[in-house]
Amino acid sequence: MVANPAASASIARSMKTALAPTLALPVGPGVDPTRGAAATPIAFIRAIVDAYRGYGTDPANALRLAQITPQRLADDSAHVTALQLEIMSAVAMQELDDEALGWFSRRLPWGSYGMLCRASLGAPDLGVAIKRWCRHHRLLTDDVLLHLKVTKSAATITLERRLEPPALTAGMREFCCVTLLRYLLGYACWAVDSRIPLQAAHFPYPRPEHHAVYPLLFAGPVEFDADCAGIRFDPQYLTLPLRRDERALRTMLQRALPLTVLQYRRDRLLVQRVRELLRTLTRDGGGESLTADSVAAHLHLSARTLHRQLQEEGAALQQLKDEARRERAIELLNRSNRPVKQIALAVGFRNEKSFARAFREWTGESPSGFRGRRAGE
Repeated sequence: MVANPAASASIARSMKTALAPTLALPVGPGVDPTRGAAATPIAFIRAIVDAYRGYGTDPANALRLAQITPQRLADDSAHVTALQLEIMSAVAMQELDDEALGWFSRRLPWGSYGMLCRASLGAPDLGVAIKRWCRHHRLLTDDVLLHLKVTKSAATITLERRLEPPALTAGMREFCCVTLLRYLLGYACWAVDSRIPLQAAHFPYPRPEHHAVYPLLFAGPVEFDADCAGIRFDPQYLTLPLRRDERALRTMLQRALPLTVLQYRRDRLLVQRVRELLRTLTRDGGGESLTADSVAAHLHLSARTLHRQLQEEGAALQQLKDEARRERAIELLNRSNRPVKQIALAVGFRNEKSFARAFREWTGESPSGFRGRRAGE
């Protein structure tokens, strides 16, 4: 599923206070919480109401400020705006004095997750920052443990739930998984100033009725009924240096959404990822299918977004396609006895003539001349 940008922004805004608990309450004269796209499932509001009930506290004030009526709360198909969930979360965290909203066996005082941000900020790269985050989160609670596992092909962050408080409902459990993972992912993107696309996201419960919200929050393949909750991404992002300082952190914590939760447009490794993908596809004989749509689909982007982001990084898809075809063509000319016509087809050209013309532009000589010269050398 390809995320709708407007809906994605709305959903991301709706997570802001839950993910940035030092945020001031965004209510005042002239503010209408119901304005804007209503893309946030009512299930997230119900999870906050469950937290109130678990503490034996009335959620009426939070619901009133967020302008969520009893009728809307009871409607399984209802959605609310980003600002409504933001207000609901902010009021609940302050009234309950619990940034975790009842997810754990003890309250997390106001500012707990801001402390995690600060403790991870001085790391030399994202990998160290995430390790610190996982380690320091255990100082807040050991009900849920965060783990980072790194292999050659993937970095995986998982949530291990070890203890469940008696009042924890299924809705609260879901909201906990979504919030903790999205908070860490949003902080990571902000810290390195880069979008971090996901290879996958998985959750340990059946697919909910509002499952359409998940690709908006976790762009990429989403799996339910998994063994645990987690996200997976390219481990190369762990090597990116942190680009934020204490001053930037203070600003971020005052208004966290634009910096930590919205999907970043810039992907600092996009050119590298596209280049590696094109090399793989060309090597596997898929050179003829290197269209913008097919490449974008592999990266879970739209073709338009792919072109725009490459342009922002000073690159173009055609340029990168030519690089991949050139490298593969030279490799086949040097290491195989295939006829030039077969090599042309293998790297995505429809005929030998167009391949020869392109190869001459790349190298200044024909494929046959290049092969002959290399053989002589």
